[in-house]
Amino acid sequence: MNKIFKKIQTIKEQRGAVSFALIDPDKKNNNFIEEYIEKVNMSDFDVILVGGSLIIDSFYEERISLIKSHTDKPIILFPGSSMQITDKVDAMLYISLLSGNNPQYLIGEHIQTAGLIYNLNIETISTGYILIDGGNSSSVAAISKTIPLPSKKYDIITAHALAGQYLGMNMIYLETGSGAKNTVEPNLIKYMKEKLKIPFIVGGGIDNIEKTKQLIDAGAEYLVIGSAIENNNNINKLIEINQEIHGKS
Repeated sequence: MNKIFKKIQTIKEQRGAVSFALIDPDKKNNNFIEEYIEKVNMSDFDVILVGGSLIIDSFYEERISLIKSHTDKPIILFPGSSMQITDKVDAMLYISLLSGNNPQYLIGEHIQTAGLIYNLNIETISTGYILIDGGNSSSVAAISKTIPLPSKKYDIITAHALAGQYLGMNMIYLETGSGAKNTVEPNLIKYMKEKLKIPFIVGGGIDNIEKTKQLIDAGAEYLVIGSAIENNNNINKLIEINQEIHGKS
């Protein structure tokens, strides 16, 4: 039980921080998935997240199986909805959207899928998801019909995160959205590390070494890289990002 979650924690202890590669197994990426996997394998990522806000065809599970067949890294589902639940993964982030006050993504989707997850015997990593303004509109905000929290409101963001901690969640996911202009603010990470006792993931807008260094220096320990994999053909730059995450190891 919780084997993958413990593995992530072990990676953090051994490497200083954990690098997640986010791959969207949607139709729009169908011709590039093997290329993405090759980049991930060659760039020293630790874990692969699979999922997206919207899946528009029926080959979603086949693409996840393809990813799994080309790597030995743990595959964790990052579901955008209850329609994306699958046992083709090693574990799943059991996400509750704490920001935005939309009951469908706070608890509704979970009730719909609880029996399915039980029957498929999928390891769940309970995760409080907090959407933060990243400087542009995001797919998550559009699909979930929620408004991101203001990036400078550290006390409000931290209150949401503490609520997740007190509800017994394993992790908090701070997200500014795929392709965001801005990352989570480094000063927010410093602020939250003084108050939270559970780990938190940082995602959105992490597409170069400078941003990565700022987040790592602020104390970020779990970072998600997505658009940089899709948009950046230079594997050396991805390697440098991961070297920064892993303390130049």
